[in-house]
Amino acid sequence: MAPAHRRVALLGATGSIGRQTLEVLRREPDRFDLVAISGGEQLDELASIQKEFGVARVGVKTHAHRDKLCALVAHDVDIVVGEEGLAALARDADVVVNAVVGFAGLPATISALEAGLRLALANKESLIAAAPLVASARATPGAELVPVDSEHCAIYQCLVGASAHAGRPDVRRLLLTASGGPFRGWTAERLRGATREDALRHPTWSMGEKITIDSSTLMNKGLEVLEASALFGVEVDRIEVVVHPQSIVHSMVEFVDGSVLAQLSRPDMRLPIAYCLGLPERLDHRWGALDFAAGFELTFEAPDRDAFPALDLAYEAARLGGAAPAWLSAANEVAVEAFLAGRVAWIDIVAVVAAVMDRYEADPLETLAALYANDATARRLATASLPQ
Repeated sequence: MAPAHRRVALLGATGSIGRQTLEVLRREPDRFDLVAISGGEQLDELASIQKEFGVARVGVKTHAHRDKLCALVAHDVDIVVGEEGLAALARDADVVVNAVVGFAGLPATISALEAGLRLALANKESLIAAAPLVASARATPGAELVPVDSEHCAIYQCLVGASAHAGRPDVRRLLLTASGGPFRGWTAERLRGATREDALRHPTWSMGEKITIDSSTLMNKGLEVLEASALFGVEVDRIEVVVHPQSIVHSMVEFVDGSVLAQLSRPDMRLPIAYCLGLPERLDHRWGALDFAAGFELTFEAPDRDAFPALDLAYEAARLGGAAPAWLSAANEVAVEAFLAGRVAWIDIVAVVAAVMDRYEADPLETLAALYANDATARRLATASLPQ
């Protein structure tokens, strides 16, 4: 039987995940048809992708971007603008890959799920900030959320093998592995001198700037704890982070009898991307293949929570629930943006987030309007907390 032919919408096509998704699609022209893309400032690159794949619909951020892109593509290309445009693209495909960076990816997440589509999610912030609202959208008949993050994709694969949901009683805990980032082993004192260049020098993964900085603070792993809880329906006290510097074991599931299932591969994001696109089939490309005969080392250790307090901030946000994860994610976005712009030091990132979370006021987060209001409040407080 011939493989199913799927129409793909790729949102965030010019970012790291977007570019690697394009690599997968180039290898499988008979399986996938790229019908929609979106991007940010890289309009020349966006136009090049549109021409290469013959994409019919393109999303951009602003009307000014639309005017510039019109001059770069054929007149019959449908160019949509802003959040509404992004949401529209997410309703018109068989598989939606959401690789938009940050909270801006939320409209596409909600739209794809409410349309009953498969959502390959590489935008953890929208799920973390809006977990109760995303849960409601996931209940739409036909909706399917599959995680692109290597750690969550690993857990997903382990649970598919066990024919189970993480919430079932014989799952004891989820074990999220972390490389430790570029500052593994650094003391709190040494971290005071960490530079932008240091923080962007990830030892095993090639990623976008925002997620690389989050990896350096371990906020990325804290956000992944929240993401795992929302994805798999398990409380955060049954999710443990372990540092695994080789980045070969991508995460594990421990069962009550002590058995542990793990997913192993070389660190290559094309593997989880291809897995999410191809389900229930696996695409035969061997991007993550390991040579066991060549030998390699697997080591594990506890994270240094004193040097990297972002982890505990994330766990506390999860226990608070409601809008607390949205505050955490929004404050972190503001602080990371300020760091990348050279406005604050690396050690200020988590300090700003902590200052914002100290002012959190409980909100059950029952509507989209409440979410946007909480996001705006957290961003305002984070901006006010930035060192002058």
